Amino acid sequence: MGFIIKPLVTEKINAITEKVNNRFAFVVRPEANKLEIKAEVEALYNVTVEKVNTIRYAGKSKSRYTRTGIVNGRTNAYKKAIVTLKEGDTIDFYSNI
Repeated sequence: MGFIIKPLVTEKINAITEKVNNRFAFVVRPEANKLEIKAEVEALYNVTVEKVNTIRYAGKSKSRYTRTGIVNGRTNAYKKAIVTLKEGDTIDFYSNI
């Protein structure tokens, strides 16, 4: 186990969740496949997963102009999974705050 890194809560994901109430997103390890993601979400949150969509994001080069000169860097590559749950199931990320 250990394929889920963290739940993803952004404005874009919230817009998707408002349209379809039973969709949630997670940042997952790049080597995880859909079956492993489904099994881990079901085990962690006690819900029934109907569908898993995955998206790979490549890292991007970034540069900043600072007082000391140009600073070059790179953002991390990651994989995102959008999980569709069975009707009536939900995940509450804010329950233990």
